Amino acid sequence: MLEKGRFILPVAASVMLLAACGGFGKVNQGRVIDYDAATGLVTLISEAERKNVRLMKYDVLPPLTIQVPDHPKQMGPIPRAGKLMDLDTSNRTVVIFDNTTQAFKSVEYTLVEQRENVYTDDPALRGAGLPKIDRAGRTITLYSPERRQLVKFSVPDEYFELPPDTWERGDEVRYYYKDPHKALRLMNVSKTVIQ
Repeated sequence: MLEKGRFILPVAASVMLLAACGGFGKVNQGRVIDYDAATGLVTLISEAERKNVRLMKYDVLPPLTIQVPDHPKQMGPIPRAGKLMDLDTSNRTVVIFDNTTQAFKSVEYTLVEQRENVYTDDPALRGAGLPKIDRAGRTITLYSPERRQLVKFSVPDEYFELPPDTWERGDEVRYYYKDPHKALRLMNVSKTVIQ
């Protein structure tokens, strides 16, 4: 009984010490829309409440900007940024983040071709360089790993003038923090979790 008491006392003291030092932190997850390696700032769109575990939805505005962890070992692979938020093949729309308005824009598209059940090891994806923006042919080809769809479509001409990262899906990141503007640990979910 004495041995058990000796074990409980240090554990209880550790818990009280943690509470005294500010308690436990919080976790947030989002899709990266901008990453500045020079300043270590990541801007992301946070995850909305999940209804489907496979289909994440990132639509919480305004975007959040956080500082990456001070120590490189507390951060996973460098996040890739992109402005593509959603590809809705049922309604033939793409949702992009518009830097100018700092809001989402839903763009209707004209379907050219769509393939279902395309897995990440499909030969059609090897060396494809997706997303593929064909300005001469006026088409954009995207791949949705969540829906396993390869989609080629056309959009109104003005959208071909937007930067290439408009059609990129930014990486999903999850981070632990106490100060909402600074990550203590950051994990690149897109490059860590197998799709």
